[in-house]
Amino acid sequence: MFKVVLAEPRGFCAGVDRAIEIVERALEKFGPPIYVRHEIVHNRHVVEKLRAKGAVFVEELRDVPRGAVVIFSAHGVSRAVVDEASERRLRAIDATCPLVTKVHREADAMVGKGRHIVLIGHAGHPEVEGTLGQVPLGTMTLVETVEDVERLEIDPSHDVSYVTQTTLSMDDTKQIVAALRRKYPSIEEPKQEDICYATQNRQNAVKALVAKCDVILVLGAPNSSNSNRLVEVARQAGARSYLLQSARDLDPKWIEGARAVGVTAGASAPEELVRELLHALESKGARGIETLKVAEERVQFSLPRELAAP
Repeated sequence: MFKVVLAEPRGFCAGVDRAIEIVERALEKFGPPIYVRHEIVHNRHVVEKLRAKGAVFVEELRDVPRGAVVIFSAHGVSRAVVDEASERRLRAIDATCPLVTKVHREADAMVGKGRHIVLIGHAGHPEVEGTLGQVPLGTMTLVETVEDVERLEIDPSHDVSYVTQTTLSMDDTKQIVAALRRKYPSIEEPKQEDICYATQNRQNAVKALVAKCDVILVLGAPNSSNSNRLVEVARQAGARSYLLQSARDLDPKWIEGARAVGVTAGASAPEELVRELLHALESKGARGIETLKVAEERVQFSLPRELAAP
């Protein structure tokens, strides 16, 4: 017998809500098929539901017929992708999270002042690729670790600034920022924290869960940065933690001997998956569900003008 402690907030953030609504409204307004470059958000369940409604997910714009409607994912895209969409006469709708767009604008302003930018992020992640593509080649350098910072060799004639991916581990990022400050004491920082409110809240909720639970289950996709960071945060705090895409992935061995099991979900995991997992845990002996609330989220983002309600 064990109890379940449910994190709040968890699951969808305002940027994910907005991105999904953009696809659904585009389908209603223009009719299927609507093309989406990359997964709109990193969650197989969400993608399959939208695919069933007529969304077609592609990796490259060359797979989109000329003149069709295409939506850019919540992670953002490079300027080259925007230009390619224009050249192919595609009707492009931007579902980039406004908090990612904020980072793009910061980078553009920093380069405009002649500064070299250090981007803290994970190589290959769509958000990082989009941010790197906002500025001219050679004006931004990606680092993932403190060791990467130590190896930096930026032209001393350049002033240095930094921006970050929005879905990083707050604790790991603090260490990298500290290393940057040591190496470049006059480094320019973002005016506001780049790691988004939802990422921070979900990581803080996991830390609170660890104080009450010996096992933490995180619902999210393997390619979801924020979901993977939740697992890392829990493990670094001393709990056994596992990432699963749905209740079907639950391994009974994970919860053997547990007194309390914490449950949370990454920012792109829908609430219905949480409910299915809670039901599965009840069938395996959970004796009650307690909610642990660490923050209240009221953030909402407006839709693109072409899809806003009249």
